[in-house]
Amino acid sequence: MRLILATLICIAAIITTAVYQQDLVVEYMRPFVRPSTLNNIAKTLNLKTNSSLSAMASSTTFRGLPVIPPEDPSLNAASPKPRGIQTVFEAREQAEGAGATVRRSIGTPKLRNFTPFLMLDHFSVAVGAGFPDHPHRGQETITYLLSGAVDHEDFAGNKGTIETGDLQFMTAGRGIVHAEMPHDNGDGSSNVGMQLWVDLPKDLKDCEPRYRDLKAAEIPVATSDDSKVSVKVISGRSYGVDSVQELAYTPVWLLDVTIQPGGRLVQNLPAGWNAFAYTLDGNVTFDTGATKQQVARYHNTVFEQKGDQVIAFNAADANEPSRLILVAGMPLDQPIVQYGPFVLTDPSQVRKAMVDFSTYSNGFERAENWQSEIGKVMG
Repeated sequence: MRLILATLICIAAIITTAVYQQDLVVEYMRPFVRPSTLNNIAKTLNLKTNSSLSAMASSTTFRGLPVIPPEDPSLNAASPKPRGIQTVFEAREQAEGAGATVRRSIGTPKLRNFTPFLMLDHFSVAVGAGFPDHPHRGQETITYLLSGAVDHEDFAGNKGTIETGDLQFMTAGRGIVHAEMPHDNGDGSSNVGMQLWVDLPKDLKDCEPRYRDLKAAEIPVATSDDSKVSVKVISGRSYGVDSVQELAYTPVWLLDVTIQPGGRLVQNLPAGWNAFAYTLDGNVTFDTGATKQQVARYHNTVFEQKGDQVIAFNAADANEPSRLILVAGMPLDQPIVQYGPFVLTDPSQVRKAMVDFSTYSNGFERAENWQSEIGKVMG
């Protein structure tokens, strides 16, 4: 059994090293040398214990590395140190799609290609605007509805609606064409949310497209001992509460944090992962150990990789709670070559994506003569 396990580990390490940074691979694989973890490996890889290498390579449900890295030095630090701040900047409004407005932070000259993150939009879309039929290749999108609802439809016949507090994780993989349009709430209100684009490991950019929805009622909530901090644990871990499932191929933590006046968030993050916090409401003060910096709403705070945790608080005399989206992701050691919704690792691959889309081939076959029903209102 030990020999079988060791063989599986070596195969997994060889495959994964081509995608992830070698030092992080070592940390992930370290606990898997014990026979007692064989079932955990099978669960993580979504395989039976006797699965072969060919089954691993061909599986479209392979989820990559676990979202909560085992024996991580920062998550298990005896004397954790706060992270410093790399930069803080405002996400300014800009037009996007057809009549929509977004506050874009990642994916602008202020912060471009913050691996594994490609783009972050805080969007507001009213009926009559939206994001009609458009393609993607090579990345994942995470859409989080803060208020209202958004309808979705793609060329494979998938369609549905995500509502307030819901999320949709879409893996574009080798190619997809879809539309995202605001739902009519009946009162003329806009639909507001966050959309994060995450890069795919290069060996998974040709995977089959897929969706995974997470309903608001399914998201566990963690609370600090004094009840002044509450965290919706969408992905990752906070105050001892783990998220319910892994939703993206690239490991990403996503936490929706509310801090009442006088509250203090202390949040450990995986070692070496890139991280940022987007302030939605109120003011947030970050404590780096050496300095304290107050950050206003609609600003993105980018943290240094060094350190174990993010510390944030809301002043005791504040007039309102602070709310922030805290995100961390495992860096990918690969080039990023992007042309709009096509994100690959080589310019020739981007050119090929454009040709494939225009000729309805290599993943875009179903785009020929297809038009979404929800996108027709823009016609």
